[in-house]
Amino acid sequence: MALDPTARKANVKDSIKKFFVDNLKKTEKIDVTFDKYLTAPMIQGREVDKWVSITIGNIDMGYMSGLDLKVFCCTKMDNEGFRLAQLRDTVLGYLSDTSTSDGMKRIPFYRSHPTLAWTLLGAFIVQNVYEEAEDTTDDETKFCILNVRLRWESKV
Repeated sequence: MALDPTARKANVKDSIKKFFVDNLKKTEKIDVTFDKYLTAPMIQGREVDKWVSITIGNIDMGYMSGLDLKVFCCTKMDNEGFRLAQLRDTVLGYLSDTSTSDGMKRIPFYRSHPTLAWTLLGAFIVQNVYEEAEDTTDDETKFCILNVRLRWESKV
């Protein structure tokens, strides 16, 4: 028996990647990596000084499935953390929606395919964003982590 598209992890991951690449990379020109934690991406042989790294954590499957994302906002050469604050604000802006009555952002959820057009299945709801305190690594990377809880309707 085939797994319903709303329960397929590939569709979940592809939809999340599309959302962040379309909004942060293409629109805001912010480099985005996945599952790299604090590793700075290399662009044409040089390390960037501002990026976002996204990791997909726990997934709870059910009628209303849930997923935990960790969104690492990272900067280098940012003595007082001002650019980190701006980056955090930009990312948080894409995870909230003041135009809806509940204030919860809807992220498009697609049935992805390597060669055919993607089909819209519904939406992820950004249920909660919890921010951890800023920190600095040994190589002077400043970062903050946005813990994001997504929920979506699924058939398991």
